[in-house]
Formats: sequence, C-alpha cells, structure tokens
Amino acid sequence: MPRVTGVVLAGGQGSRMGGVDKGLQPFRGKPMVAHAIERLARQVDEILINANRNAEAYAQFGYRVIADEIEGFAGPLAGFERGLAHASGDLVVTVPCDSPFLPADLVARLRAALEREGADLAVAKTGDQAHPVFSLMRREVHPSLTQFLAGGQRKIDRWYAALKVVEVPFDDKADAFLNINTREELASLEPRP
Repeated sequence: MPRVTGVVLAGGQGSRMGGVDKGLQPFRGKPMVAHAIERLARQVDEILINANRNAEAYAQFGYRVIADEIEGFAGPLAGFERGLAHASGDLVVTVPCDSPFLPADLVARLRAALEREGADLAVAKTGDQAHPVFSLMRREVHPSLTQFLAGGQRKIDRWYAALKVVEVPFDDKADAFLNINTREELASLEPRP
C-alpha cells in the first residue's frame, strides 16, 4: 500500500482575518492548525506543515515545516508544490489549516476513488462545490505543477485541467469542509460559556 504524506496548508496571508496567521489563532482551546493536524495525523504516514511565517511556532507541533519557494504568498498551489517536493509518500493529501472539522475518512475515500478511476488527483466535493484544497494526488504530478507555476499560473482549476481528476462526493459531511476565514466566523463557532 503506497505511503501517504499529509500537507497542512498554513502558508496564506490571512487577509480576510486582518493579516494574522490563521493557523495559529486560538480555537476551542488550541491553535486552529492543531485541530487539522490531529484529524489528519491518524490518516497519513507523515505530516508536513507548509507555512511562510512563524516557522518556529509551527515547528512546536513536532512536524517538518516547509515554506513556499515562490515569493509573495502565491496561494495553495505553491504549498502543493512544496509538499510534493518534500513528501516521502507516493501519495500526497492537502488540507487547509483553517478547517478544524475535516473528515476522519477523508484520505480513505479520496484514495479509493483515485485508485478506482486510475486518476492523477482526487478532490473532495459537496453538492456542486469542489473543495480543491482537500486533494489527494500522486507524486508524479509534481513536474506538471512545477512547470505550471513557472509559467506564472496560480489557479488550481487551470492546473487540474491537464490532469485526470476524480471528484469525490462528501455530501454526508458537508460541514466538515467549513473553513474559518474571518474573526466573526471564528467567534461564532466557539462554544457559548
């Protein structure tokens, strides 16, 4: 069975949260990224954290921290690329640091579809909405992504267009893909005292 490397994407600017490092914001008693790591760790053989600032704080979680090679917060694909470059697994799954409720069976379901379809990449979907930052990909897609980024491209769906992609329904777990983008969303999800 191929090994799976999990990449927690914490490299964004947090612009909708006032420029703070979202993964390190407290949520239900611990940093938001800690929730994502805990849920993902049981599903993978290795974890990498993609972060472009506060590397020491992220290193406290006990996993390797890797920064984007592309300057200027280039978006999730830059994190995908670093994860693919550093992964020891043949399969790489990506999740954002601001999704504390991600499904406990995310990897199993994505992997089943990837293998069944012989796809390059499997992406989670609820209803008509794909969630491209929740993806499981074969490490062999790395050269195509490197080339795509080198051409100045940043849009995930444009990169996908060149790959064999399978969308995997998670309609039974729509709330699991909730991501927290603003301070208001963060506060609204905290339990009431």
